[in-house]
Amino acid sequence: MTTNRIAPGVWPTMITPFTDSLQIDYSALAALVEWYIAKGVDGLFAVCQSSEMFFLETEEREALAAFVVKQAAGRVPVIASGHVSDSLEQQLEEIRLVSDTGIDAFVLVTNRLAAAEESDDVWIERASVILDAFPHMSFGMYECPYPYKRLLSEKLIDWCAASGRFSFLKDTCCDPAILQDRVRRCSGSGLQLFNANSATLLHSLRLGYAGFSGVMANFHPELYVELVRNWPASPEQAESLQNFLGFSSVLETQNYSLNAKYYLQLEGVPLLVNSRAKRGVVLTASQRLEVEQFRSVSQAFPVRIAASSQAADRQ
Repeated sequence: MTTNRIAPGVWPTMITPFTDSLQIDYSALAALVEWYIAKGVDGLFAVCQSSEMFFLETEEREALAAFVVKQAAGRVPVIASGHVSDSLEQQLEEIRLVSDTGIDAFVLVTNRLAAAEESDDVWIERASVILDAFPHMSFGMYECPYPYKRLLSEKLIDWCAASGRFSFLKDTCCDPAILQDRVRRCSGSGLQLFNANSATLLHSLRLGYAGFSGVMANFHPELYVELVRNWPASPEQAESLQNFLGFSSVLETQNYSLNAKYYLQLEGVPLLVNSRAKRGVVLTASQRLEVEQFRSVSQAFPVRIAASSQAADRQ
């Protein structure tokens, strides 16, 4: 049985480095894992949409999860998805393969359990089959926007919380009213809520969310660590940092994940700015300048707890 190690905090949705031939670059991936940990993150979310899981073969998804678990070496917990197939039979096989890599939780994609026109009852029926097939596995959920976005209804939130089998939800609702309702529904259940939306992050933390799990942690995770850990102690600085994080998240719409890979290059991570999902697409000169200027401004924010000290504390 996998021990539940889903701690509150910052969980980046990991990107996947590729070689010139668009094979997984494991050397660059090792350096990337080290970069995340040095920045003080609390866990890693591997084999997700940012990882281009819909563009990876089953064997690649399994190998990617196994490599991240090995490289992290217990310093931070690792969760993973790779839940991309249409048929329930294929989903059970991919869940088995990724779960056997030693991850701390398998993250189900909410739109894989029922088609857009299918009911919550269908969703529950299929989720129940999966839970029964893996009685000792801890699960998470991800409201992935591709191929369609299925936000969990009140009924599904209640069912998941009551099941006792879910420890993580990557919430993409971006709605303050829904955030508040979900906190109420999940209270005391063990189902922890992680906001993927930068603009509502501080609001969600005040409501009781456990942390952040979004694409912007591929740029400046140390600032998310600062906000998530220290917002109660310095409300004015938290507001200032929230304003910056919310505004800067517009980069999500500016040729992500290529811009994240360029940012990581500037950070010294030896990866290429390429992608299977955006094969043939390149960053323009202007987009590169935007990333460079964004990084310069990000570095101006003070971080009171040194990320290297945080990482050392876990070893």
